[in-house]
Amino acid sequence: MTRKIVVATGTRADWGLLSGVARALAARPDCDVIVVATNMHLSPRYGDTVSEIEADGFNPVCVEMPDSTDTPYGAVAAMSRCMEGMARELDRLSPDLIVILGDRFEMLATATAALMMRVPVVHIAGGEISEGAIDDSIRHAITKMSSLHLTATEPYRQRVIAMGEEPERVINTGAIGVYNIMNEPLMTRAELESSIGFSLPDGSLLVTYHPATLDDADPGLRCDELLKALDRFPSSKLLITYPNNDSRGRVIIDKIEKYGMMNPDRVRIIPSLGKKRYLSALRCVSAVVGNSSSGIVEVPSMHIPTVDIGVRQRGRLSGNSVIHCGDSADEIARAIAFALSHEGKKLAVESENPYYRPDTLPIMVKAIAETPLPVLKNKKFYDV
Repeated sequence: MTRKIVVATGTRADWGLLSGVARALAARPDCDVIVVATNMHLSPRYGDTVSEIEADGFNPVCVEMPDSTDTPYGAVAAMSRCMEGMARELDRLSPDLIVILGDRFEMLATATAALMMRVPVVHIAGGEISEGAIDDSIRHAITKMSSLHLTATEPYRQRVIAMGEEPERVINTGAIGVYNIMNEPLMTRAELESSIGFSLPDGSLLVTYHPATLDDADPGLRCDELLKALDRFPSSKLLITYPNNDSRGRVIIDKIEKYGMMNPDRVRIIPSLGKKRYLSALRCVSAVVGNSSSGIVEVPSMHIPTVDIGVRQRGRLSGNSVIHCGDSADEIARAIAFALSHEGKKLAVESENPYYRPDTLPIMVKAIAETPLPVLKNKKFYDV
């Protein structure tokens, strides 16, 4: 019997992780995969990345959301639209289960709709900690609404179990982003540079900076400190991508766009690189700077340093190649200098990535495609 599976995606980042899973499931004769796209995928400001889903061979169902998420009220209003739209599509599609990744606000709305529509949720990347962002609470809330859990490390698996989830429903798969880096064909340096219209010589940096939604400080002022630190490395080319559309994120976009216009020979601003260009860029830069989870989870497998700024990712398990620093220009500059030093590069080459497993994709696909549906439809609280 064919299993109808919805794969939900709201951003360039989660589709970059989920696309391989969706393709592998679709290749099975016993699976019918439907991709439902929402949020940033449908926003011109963030690159209309629904086209990336189409390029991967899917004809996504689209759930519109307002592009007014720069305030807490705007984000809540957008979530309500997303929840209603997801409920409507789940009612129409009648899937056997839905796959959700991570901790975004649109995925909280999606999981809530699925719970109310009695569609079992498969949650990827639960059990993680990111103390500086509201995503931390969202992630744990999605865990409690989910019936099957695919975690990125064993400590995260144990944390999900500690939250009352039955051990047989919680599987340590490793991180799918790391699997993608190790197995997907990437662009050559020349192909990437041609695609972005920008050269990336030795010493170049890839920068992505998001608002830390639980940080009381003005994200614009935080971004100013980052840009001041980057000014201290005038010989480094900078490839900068947009933040997600989290609350208070537009001020960061405005500041990096202005910075790019003031430094056109040294800075290239791209709203969304997409999965292939992003992973390819990791082969061409000397370090990654910012506060994205990718810098902690995926980047270490490319054996380059990550400079992780501030509190956004605090609490997340990380390897030795991740250099944590504070928010001031001085602290950031010291961390970048270490990342570009011989010692920093050597540390990154020698460090192991705790998120790596060689068999992540097949474990995920088997769990999603073959876990008996009756097992997923009834949950009991597991007392540790």
